[in-house]
Amino acid sequence: MFQNLTKVAFILGVALLLASCNAVKYVPDGEFLLTDNTINVDGEEVKKNEPYAYLTQRPNTKFPLLGVPIGLHIYNLADPKPDSTFQAWLDKKPRREERLVKFLSRKQLEALDSSYIKFNQFLQRAGDAPVIVSEDRNEKSVTQLERYYASLGYFNAEASHQVLKDSSKEKRAQVLYDVKKYKPYFIDSIAYNISSPAVDSLFKLSKNESFIKEGEQYNRSNFVNEIDRLTIEFRNSGMYYFDQDYVTFKGDTVNTGHKANITYVIPDRRIPSGDTTYTEPFKIYTVNDVRVVTDYTFANNNKTFTDSITHNGYKLYGYEKIKYRPKAITDALSIAPDSIFSDIDRNLTYNQISDLKIFKYPNISYQEDPQDSLGLIATILLTPQKKYTLDTSFDAYTSALQPFGIGFSTSLLIRNIFRGAETLQLSGGGSVGSSADRNVGFFGTSDIGTNVRLSFPRILFPLNTDKFIPKYMSPSTNLSVGLNLQNNIGLDRQNYSGKFNYRWKPAKIRTNEFDLFDIQYVRNLNVDNYFNVYQSSYERLNELAIATGYDFSNEQMLDSPRLAIPGETDDFLNDVLINQDPDLNVTDEQFDEILSIAERRTRLSENNLIFATAFTWLQDTRENIFDKSWTRFRWKLASAGTILSGIAALTGAEENENGNKEIGGVAYSQYIKGEAEIIKHWTLFDNNVFATRAFIGLAIPYGNANNIPFTRSYFAGGTNDNRGWRAYSLGPGSSGGVFDFNEANFKLAFNAEYRYTILGAFKGAFFVDVGNIWNVADELSDNPEYNFDGLQDLKELAVASGFGIRYDFGFFVLRFDIGFKTHDPGRPEGQRWFKDYNFKNAVYNIGINYPF
Repeated sequence: MFQNLTKVAFILGVALLLASCNAVKYVPDGEFLLTDNTINVDGEEVKKNEPYAYLTQRPNTKFPLLGVPIGLHIYNLADPKPDSTFQAWLDKKPRREERLVKFLSRKQLEALDSSYIKFNQFLQRAGDAPVIVSEDRNEKSVTQLERYYASLGYFNAEASHQVLKDSSKEKRAQVLYDVKKYKPYFIDSIAYNISSPAVDSLFKLSKNESFIKEGEQYNRSNFVNEIDRLTIEFRNSGMYYFDQDYVTFKGDTVNTGHKANITYVIPDRRIPSGDTTYTEPFKIYTVNDVRVVTDYTFANNNKTFTDSITHNGYKLYGYEKIKYRPKAITDALSIAPDSIFSDIDRNLTYNQISDLKIFKYPNISYQEDPQDSLGLIATILLTPQKKYTLDTSFDAYTSALQPFGIGFSTSLLIRNIFRGAETLQLSGGGSVGSSADRNVGFFGTSDIGTNVRLSFPRILFPLNTDKFIPKYMSPSTNLSVGLNLQNNIGLDRQNYSGKFNYRWKPAKIRTNEFDLFDIQYVRNLNVDNYFNVYQSSYERLNELAIATGYDFSNEQMLDSPRLAIPGETDDFLNDVLINQDPDLNVTDEQFDEILSIAERRTRLSENNLIFATAFTWLQDTRENIFDKSWTRFRWKLASAGTILSGIAALTGAEENENGNKEIGGVAYSQYIKGEAEIIKHWTLFDNNVFATRAFIGLAIPYGNANNIPFTRSYFAGGTNDNRGWRAYSLGPGSSGGVFDFNEANFKLAFNAEYRYTILGAFKGAFFVDVGNIWNVADELSDNPEYNFDGLQDLKELAVASGFGIRYDFGFFVLRFDIGFKTHDPGRPEGQRWFKDYNFKNAVYNIGINYPF
C-alpha cells in the first residue's frame, strides 16, 4: 500500500512540477499566451469541433487529463541564445576558457559549444513555441467563421472577437468569438444553362440524383458534391476533355426574401489555339486501340520493339521477347478496345495491375487517334518487378519453455513462374534454443517450419466464373501447403496444413474470400510430457492426490510428495476414474475436478484432423496507412467435418472407444464456427484518434466431435486483446484462469482507445478493454463457472484499463502499454472492482503497430 501511495505521489509531484513551470517564460512584455478559444453562436457556446477548425490560432497542445502543455514546457527549457550564453559562461570567470583549452583542447571545447547549441535547438524543435495572441490572426479567424457559416446558408452572418485577459495569471489570455447567424437562405428555384447537346442529354439522365434540391437550406458542400458527381458521370460516359472546372453555379439572392435562385452553368469545351481560344461542343470519345508495353523502363524509352502480340484486340509490345502469356495481361485490363472512354476503367486497370504483384505501379496515358477525330489510343506502360525477391531475418528471444532461443526466417518470392503472372512463395523458418530440461542440452530444442504458396491471378474452376466474378474484381486462386515440426518443445507437435482459397474484390472497399478447403493435421509425439508442460494442472493434480490419500511411491518426497510423470499421474487418474480404488477417499466434487483434468489432457494431447470450408466477407474503408478515419467490418462462417463425415459414411469408418469415427486412425473434427468484428476510427481535435473494436465468435461442435480443437478455439488476454491479462490467462467465465492455457469456444471482446500526440513522433493512449471467453455446448461445459448460460453471465466480462506510450517510425509503431485489472470476474462477487488496480499486478505489453 505504501509503495502504491509513493508512486501516486511521485506522478502527482511531476505533474505539479510541470504545471508550476513558468509557461510564459518567453512571452514578450505586453503580449499574452493564448490559453483557450471559445465560440458562442447566438449566445450559446459551441461544443462541436468543426467551427474551431477554422480558427487560425489554437492554444498549445495539453496533455490529456493533466491539462499540462508539456510541449511548451520542453520548448521553454531551451536557451534561445545558446551560443552567446556559452561564451558568457566562459567569460564569467577569468582564465576559465584557458584552463578548459588546456584540459580538453580547443577542438573539444568548440565541440562542447556546438553540442550545447544543438541540444537547445533540439529542445526547440521537439517542443512547442508559445502561441502568442495575435490581433491579425484573430481578425482572420473572424473572417473564416463568417465564411464557414455562409457556406451553411447564413449569408448575413456576423462574427466578432474579444481578448479576455486572465486576471489571476500574468501574460495569459483567452479569445472569445461571438457569431450571429441571422436567418438562413433556402434554394427556391433551379435553372439550367448547358451548351453542349451531349452534356445536356447525359445530365437529364441523372438529374434526379442531384445533391441540390429545391426547398432545402443552402449548403456549399452540396454544390461541391454535385460538381464531383457530374464530373465523374461525364468522364465515365466518354467525355475525355471534361473536368470539374466546367461546372459552375450562379446564385441570385437580391430581393428574394432569403431565397436563392440557382442556375447550372456548363459551357462548351474551350480549346486553346495560339494566343486565342475557341469553343466547340463536348463530344463522346471511343478508345480505338489499347497498346501495352510489357517491359518498359526509362532506359528502354528510345529503343525499338523486338516482339509484339495481338490478343482479343489488344496489342502487346516488348523491347525483348515477351515473357507473359497475353491473357494474363489482358485479363487485368478494364480498358478495352472499341469501348467508350471511362475514368472508371482506367482506375480499375491501375488497381488490377497492382494486384498482380508482378509489375510496379503502371503508367496509363491517352492520345487522340490521328485517323479518327473522336477516337483515342490508350498506352499502358508496365515495368516488371524483379523476378526473384529474397528476405531473411534473425532474432533472439526468451520464453518460459525456452530460456534462450535464436529464431530465423527466410522467404523467396518468384514472380511469373508459369508466364501467367503467377507468384510462388517459398518460406521457411524456425528456432533453436535451450530448454528448462537439463537433459535436453543447450540447443536441444527446435521449432522448424516451411510453407509453399502458389497464387494464380484468376479463378481456377472447371466452369467459367466470369459472369459471377468478372475480371475487374481482381480474382485470384491461392494454394498453400505447410509443415511445422517441434522437438523437445511442449508435446513435440507436428502440424501439417493445406489450403485452397479463392479471393476477389466486388468493390473498392470489399474483399471476399472462399476457402474451398482448409486442412490441418496435428500430431503430438510426446504426449507423456503433458504434465511437464501444463504445470497448473499438474500442481492441482498433486493437491488432489494428497487430499484423497493416494499412496505415493517416492518415499524420499514424503514431506512434499509429487506424482511421478508420466507413470504415477496416469496411475492416479486410472485409480480414480476407471478402477475407482476404494482406498482413495474421493468426494463427488473431487471426482468431477479430476475428471475435468483428465478430459482436458485428452483434448489438448489428442491428434486432430480438421477439414474446413469457410467464407469471409470484409469491408474496409481505409484508403492508406495514413488514413485516420475509417471503418472495417468482417464476418466469417466456417464449417468443418462435413466432407469427412460423408467419406466416413461411404467407407464405413470404425469408431474409437469414445464413439467417434476415425479416418486414418484420427477422429476428425466437426463444428460450425461464426465470428464478426467491427473496427471504427474517428479523427478528433488536433488529429487525435478515438478507436473502437467489437468482436464476437462462437464455435459449436456437433456430429463426430464433442469439443473444438485447441488450435481453432478462442483465448483472451494479451497485447492485442484484453491488456490487463496475459495471453491465455483470462477465463473461461469466472474460473479465474486456473490453467496454463485457458481457451473456450465462445468469445466476446470490446475495446476502446483514445490516441493522442505527446510530442512529435511520441504518441500516447488511454484504453479500456472488455471481454472474456466461455464454454457453450461443449464437453467441458459441465462447470457453471466456465459456461455462458445467458445474459446474466455478462457480469463475468473482464475489464482492463490503462495507458500506453508509442513511438511512430512512420512505417511501423513501437508500442508499450500498461494494463490494470479493473473488473476481475475470477474474484468472488462483490470483490471484483479495483482490487488489483496497481502497478504490482499490472500487465506490461510490448507490441508492434496498433492493436486494432
